[in-house]
Amino acid sequence: MRGIGPFLKDAWRLARPYFMTSDERWSARLLLLSIVAMNLTLVGFSVVLSFWRREFYNALQDKDWKAFLELLFLYRHTPSGLLPGFCEVAAIFILLYVYSVYLNQLLQIRWRRWMTREFLAEWLSDRAYYHISLTVDAAAIGTDNPDQRVAEDLRDFADTTLSLGLGLLSNVVSMFSFISILWGLSGSVVVFGMPIPGYMVWVALAYAVVGTWLTHLVGRPLAILSFRQQRVEADFRYALVRIRENMENIALYRGEEEEAVTLRARFAAVIANWRQIMSRTKLLNTLTSGYDQVAGIFPIVVAAPRYFAGTMQLGGLMQTAGAFGQVQGAMSWFVSSYVQLATWRAIVERLATFHRAIEKARAETHGGFDPAVSPDGDVRLNDVTMMLPDGTKLLEGADLLLTRGHSVIVTGRSGSGKTTLFRVLAGIWPFGSGSVRIPERSFFLPQRPYMPLGTLRHAITYPNPVDAFSEQDMLQVLRDVGLPLLCDRLEYDDNWPMRLSMGEQQRLGFARAILAKPDWIFLDEATASVDPEAEAELYGILKARLPDATLVSIAHRTSVAAFHERRLTLSRTAGESGALAASAVVPEPAGD
Repeated sequence: MRGIGPFLKDAWRLARPYFMTSDERWSARLLLLSIVAMNLTLVGFSVVLSFWRREFYNALQDKDWKAFLELLFLYRHTPSGLLPGFCEVAAIFILLYVYSVYLNQLLQIRWRRWMTREFLAEWLSDRAYYHISLTVDAAAIGTDNPDQRVAEDLRDFADTTLSLGLGLLSNVVSMFSFISILWGLSGSVVVFGMPIPGYMVWVALAYAVVGTWLTHLVGRPLAILSFRQQRVEADFRYALVRIRENMENIALYRGEEEEAVTLRARFAAVIANWRQIMSRTKLLNTLTSGYDQVAGIFPIVVAAPRYFAGTMQLGGLMQTAGAFGQVQGAMSWFVSSYVQLATWRAIVERLATFHRAIEKARAETHGGFDPAVSPDGDVRLNDVTMMLPDGTKLLEGADLLLTRGHSVIVTGRSGSGKTTLFRVLAGIWPFGSGSVRIPERSFFLPQRPYMPLGTLRHAITYPNPVDAFSEQDMLQVLRDVGLPLLCDRLEYDDNWPMRLSMGEQQRLGFARAILAKPDWIFLDEATASVDPEAEAELYGILKARLPDATLVSIAHRTSVAAFHERRLTLSRTAGESGALAASAVVPEPAGD
C-alpha cells in the first residue's frame, strides 16, 4: 500500500473529473449540493430535537400535561425559543431523509455510469486492453481481473466515496453545532484548584482521541487485507468462468479432478485471507463495541452529580447526554468508519493502479513501430525488429514487400514467430520497431474466431453493425461456407462459442471475410479445425467470391498451397534472431 499522501492524490484524481470537467459536471454539482444541503438541514433538525427532548423530559418530570401535548402535536414557547411539535419535526425530517437517500442513489448511479463509460473508453481505445494482457509483471499489479475493477470497484468507489464524504461533512457540522450546546450545559469543574469551563467538551475530545488512536493501531492491516481479498475473490471467480467457457474440452480430457484441485486451491486463498480479515475484525469489533457501549452511559455518569445535586433537571441531563453523544460521535467518526475507510482505500488502490496500467499501455500502444496505411496498396515492412515481451528478438532489421494480387503462404517451425508476425501486420503488437505499411481494406482471421455476445446475425456481421448487410447476403454466405443449418437461426441469442464447434466457428470466420469484401485477407491457421477437403473448399470459395483479394496465410497443408503464388519462410534458431526468405515457387509445406 502507498502512503496516505499518494493515496489521497489518487482518490482526488479519480473523483475530480466527474465534478470538474465532465459533460455532466453541472448536474452533478447541483445534485451534490442538494444532498449536502439536505444533510446539513438534518443536522439542524438534530439540534432542534436536542432542545425539544430537554423540554419534553422536563414536562414529564413536572407532570405538565399541557406542555406534553403541545410538544407532541403543536408548538411551545420556551426559554430557548419557539419549539415546533414532534409530529411536524418528524414529518419534515422523514421527508428530507427519504429524498436525501434518493438523490444520493441517483448521484451514485450517474457517477458510476460516467466513470464506467470513461474507463471502458480508455481500456478499449488504442487496444490498451490487449497490451495490458501482455504484461510480464508476475505480480500483475493493476492488470489482474479488469472485469472486476470495471464492474465492482467503480460501483463501490462511487458508493463509498459519497458515503464517507457526506458522513465526514455531517459529522464536522454536527460537532461544531453541538459543541456550543455541550459547552453551555457542562458548566465548569475544578481540577487541582484550576477551574475548567466546558469540561464535558474536553472529556469528549479525550475520549475520541484515545478511541481513534487505538482503532488505527488495531485496524491498520485491514486495508491491505481488503485489497488482497478483492483480488483472490476475482481469481476464484475467473477460474469458474474458465470452466464454463471450456466445458467440452474439460469433459473430453476428463479433467474434472484437476479442475477441482485448481478451484480448491484458489478458494483456499479466499478462505485464508478471509480468516485473517476475521481475526483482525474481531479485535477491531471488540474495541469499537466496547467504545460505543461505554460512550452510551459515560456522559450520564459524568453529569449525574449535578442532577442529583438538584442543579440540573432531567431534561438538562438527557440533553447533556445527547449533546455529548453527538460531539463524541462526530469526533469518533474515524473509529466508526474505520472498516469502510479500509475498504475504500483498497478500492482506490485497485482503480488507481488499473488506471496507471491503462495509461502506460496507451503510451506504448505501438512500441517502436511506425504503422501507417500503405499508399500503393502493398504490404511493406522496413527495418523491422520484432520482439517478445521479455525482450527476445524474433526478427531484426527485416524488410518485406508483399504486392497486391500475389497471395503468400507463410511457413516456419513452431516458435519461429509466424503468429507474432501476423500480429505485427495487424498493427496490434507493441514490442519492436520499424516501419509497417498495411493497406486500409485488410481483414484478419485468427485461428479461433471471436464470437460476440448476442444473436447469430451479430456473430456473422461482427465487427460491423448487424444491419450492415442484407439478410439475403447473410443467408447466401452461410450456405457458401457450409453452414446451411444455421440459416433459420439468425435471430437466436445463444452462447455461440459453446453451441458451435471450432470448425463451425472457423467457417463463420470465412463468412465474415466474404461479407466484408476486403482487398487483403490475413489468415493465421484459420482452417486448422476443419478437414483438408473442407479447407480446400473454403479457400476455393474465398477465391471465387473475392477474386481480387490477396491472401496471406499461415498454414501447413498441401491443399492450401495451391491457392498461393509465393512462399515466405520464417526461420529462426533458438536464442538468435530469425530471418525471412521469399520464394516464387511454393513447395509442399514442411511440418510445424
